[in-house]
Amino acid sequence: MFERPRSGERAVLVRVGLGAPVDPDDLNEFTHLAILAVSVPVTTITGRRERPDPRYFVGSGKADQIRMEAEAQGADVILVDHPLSPSQERNLEKLTGKRVLDRSGLILDIFAQRAKSHEGKLEVELAQLKHIASRLVRGWTHLERQRGGSIGLRGPGETQLETDRRLLGKRVKVLTERLDKLRLQRETGRGARVAIPIPSIALVGYTNAGKSTLFSSLTGERAYVADQLFATLDPTVRRLQLPGGTPVVAADTVGFIRDLPHDLVAAFQSTLTEAREATLLLHVIDASDPQRTAHIEEVESVLGRIGAGDIPSINVFNKIDRLDVEPHVDRGEDGMVRSVWISAAQGRGLDLLLHAVAERLSRGVQRMRVQLPLSAGAARARLYASGVVLGEQSGAEVFDLTVDLPEDELALLGRLPGAKLVPVVGDTLEFQGKTHRPQSGWR
Repeated sequence: MFERPRSGERAVLVRVGLGAPVDPDDLNEFTHLAILAVSVPVTTITGRRERPDPRYFVGSGKADQIRMEAEAQGADVILVDHPLSPSQERNLEKLTGKRVLDRSGLILDIFAQRAKSHEGKLEVELAQLKHIASRLVRGWTHLERQRGGSIGLRGPGETQLETDRRLLGKRVKVLTERLDKLRLQRETGRGARVAIPIPSIALVGYTNAGKSTLFSSLTGERAYVADQLFATLDPTVRRLQLPGGTPVVAADTVGFIRDLPHDLVAAFQSTLTEAREATLLLHVIDASDPQRTAHIEEVESVLGRIGAGDIPSINVFNKIDRLDVEPHVDRGEDGMVRSVWISAAQGRGLDLLLHAVAERLSRGVQRMRVQLPLSAGAARARLYASGVVLGEQSGAEVFDLTVDLPEDELALLGRLPGAKLVPVVGDTLEFQGKTHRPQSGWR
């Protein structure tokens, strides 16, 4: 066997077209991933097969070519732009004498470098451990040694491989327990949003579509922005005020990518939760990307996998400064906003987007009197802070508020202990002896 290098620097890239020629855009994306992993691509090997080879994935002839190129170029690692089975990865390593990393392992390595928060780091480590759990047999000759037979260690013994698997299982259990505790804390913090229904919007989209640039432009918050894949991993949440004064919570989330590892989707919940529990999704799309249709489908697929497929959304076509297109809004046959065309970098069309968000959130809003017990003073204060209170009846033994809220959020409010919902009749309301005619909806 071979000594496994601590990190791969000089890399051979391998991409095979299954049933079709290699797409240059897919190859370009994979090259960017390799560079993000702090590697230097020294050569790229492509090919075409009808189906993967069960032994090497690429076929024996192509595997020999990879071995010779790796030796000639002095490569440290071989990066394969496909998910490999443990046996395929092991066979390629045995043949080439080089470390082999498939697409999933490469993406997990990049996430491990870029996760900044404590929760994000734990989630990435958990995903990595699950990914390597079936790959423990690779690259370590000491795993074949059997313990036992010495004084104090007689008996059936335990192989080093079994020991490593047991230790890995313990670490997975510890990480899972820590993440459960952190998620409980996050849910507690999110409880305020449930008790005080403030609409939330989440920016989602294919990586490098411009989500962080748009987030910074909308909120005035300096989010990390770079022209590269996975510029944002940990979620950023800020308050934003819509036209008419309605406050919302905006969240910037991780960018999706083709063939995102399942273990990562399952584990990386700190940012995906913001998308799954949002009131409205802003699907940010690079309008200038020739593969934008395929990227839209990939994002929608991931949203479906995390349980966010049914959340209302607006397509935000960004980077129109690269096209001969002016900012505008597209509507469906029902008159509802479907998409907005903007340039986040130049700040063009942002007013159209904000009004579109306000309009979509106003759909289904109902005016209702909410009667809260006097013990719910904190909930009353938060409702005022959210800007949804139109007025309040004085002199009652309860807090008697009139609010404009969507039906689902009214239902949540009505479930507070001692709360009561009373329909409002007519548009003219009496508050403290004065006639008040509030604006309709959230605007």
